[in-house]
Amino acid sequence: MTEFIRKIMPNTKDDVLAGITVSLAMIPEVVAFAFVAQIDPLMALSGAFIIGLITAIFGGRPGLISGAAGAVAVIFVSMISEGHTKGMLFDQPVENMGFFYLMACVVLMGVIQVLAGVFKLGKFVRLIPHPVMLGFVNGLAIVIFWAQVKMFSHKTLEVTADGVKTYISTFMHGAELYTMIGLVLLTMGIIWGLPKLTKKLPAALTAILVTTFVVVGFDLNVSTVGSYIIEGGGTGLKGELPTPNMELWANLPFNMDTLSFILPYAFLAACVGLIETLMTMNLVDELTETRGNGNRECVAQGAGNILSGFFGGTGGCGMIGQTVINIKAGGRGRLSGVMMALTLLTFILFTDKLIEQVPIAALVGVMFMMVIDTFAWSSFRIIRKIPKSDAFVLVIVSAVTVIFDLAIAVFVGVIISALVFAWESAKRIRARKRVKEDGTKIYEIWGPLFFGSIQAFNNKFDVKNDPEKVEIDFVESRISDHSALEAIFNLVEKYEAEGKSIRLKHLSEDCKALLYKASPKFREVIVEAIDDPRYHLAANPEEFPKSLSEYKLL
Repeated sequence: MTEFIRKIMPNTKDDVLAGITVSLAMIPEVVAFAFVAQIDPLMALSGAFIIGLITAIFGGRPGLISGAAGAVAVIFVSMISEGHTKGMLFDQPVENMGFFYLMACVVLMGVIQVLAGVFKLGKFVRLIPHPVMLGFVNGLAIVIFWAQVKMFSHKTLEVTADGVKTYISTFMHGAELYTMIGLVLLTMGIIWGLPKLTKKLPAALTAILVTTFVVVGFDLNVSTVGSYIIEGGGTGLKGELPTPNMELWANLPFNMDTLSFILPYAFLAACVGLIETLMTMNLVDELTETRGNGNRECVAQGAGNILSGFFGGTGGCGMIGQTVINIKAGGRGRLSGVMMALTLLTFILFTDKLIEQVPIAALVGVMFMMVIDTFAWSSFRIIRKIPKSDAFVLVIVSAVTVIFDLAIAVFVGVIISALVFAWESAKRIRARKRVKEDGTKIYEIWGPLFFGSIQAFNNKFDVKNDPEKVEIDFVESRISDHSALEAIFNLVEKYEAEGKSIRLKHLSEDCKALLYKASPKFREVIVEAIDDPRYHLAANPEEFPKSLSEYKLL
């Protein structure tokens, strides 16, 4: 039996220990994001358990950890606040209506993500250039680092006369600050040094346990998981098994007004969640030298969010910090994600008092080491060696991720990269000119012909001064879009308006089909050659053979 388990789950021990470690690191981050969104920490923890479990079992990337992430939580802040004020059912005000809008929004977010996976939109992550990926990693590392720095402060809840809740942070000082720094350094030192002595013990989990024993043994007065939750307005780490939230159906008005209110937030959250998940998946692919299934991950993320919304949890996505901790701790299979979710649920239900004693300093130390491992330090080394445009994209994406959010950063990075690519490609159009013995002028076109290179393409021709016969050879050129087709169409008309004969040679089959459809006269203009090029569209990489031995000569 033991041998059978080893065969189907060869990494069982590492997966189990990595999952436990990640669950400990998950608690303070999820709770912190719950405070940002001004929701009950238990709501966020329940969401982390449900999403983490579903994606671990059904997702397309073993080893990827999902939960209630901050990138998604910040989107819901204004929606919850506005939902509280507009909450009415049958002309009667409903208390905390924003939370019901939140759950419906999370369900709709999940539906959008499932549709994205069904229609195979996950493959579009391939359009994200490597500089954008580096900027994403660096930006999120900075965001996570700054979130840990904020842990060196106390939060106090103040309620004004009109019932408005505000959290005031006071930075630590004196002996308390020095004790916190010392415990953080102890944790980081263990994580750094233990693997040099032995790799049989999980460094992060060992560091958390040692630091906790030091705090409990010496009765140090430091911030713990329990005190952190209470300072933020919670009642401690306790709860019950998540069950379907029937209040959602009883209190939420299902009409077009509700849909129009939650749809923009659901769409943005779905996009942010998928982008962060798929980019984290790419990072895991690089770290483990394996390949995940992006479309399957989209469906799993969506299913997890749908169930989370129904069970009263908040939305989530792949979490780069916890994923890196998992990979560095040896978590490679689905079991690590399942263990994270089940351990998190166990903490909530049965061991809440023990977990509440874990010092925040230990978890901050783990996250600091994760930031060090996540940040692409090679960026400083290569930034002067790569093209200036790529260096600019890397810096911009990092900055926008820190200042705004991940979705905006990725969109900005992709747009800049696309514009740079279009500009550089537009400069590569060339035309070699020669005259045949019979007086026919040949234009041999080199380079991609698309919207960006149209002007340079048109400047290559001298319609008025060319001879009576002209031939344009596209054997080294590729017709890429409608703008290129329109340019060829207009060029032919210009030559014919001058009473000159023009022939087009070596066009691809798809280009010829489009030109024939545009005008029947192209059947007389286009020369059918036996050596016309054969272009083929790239297939989905997920369908490629996994090894060279699987390729066959065609």
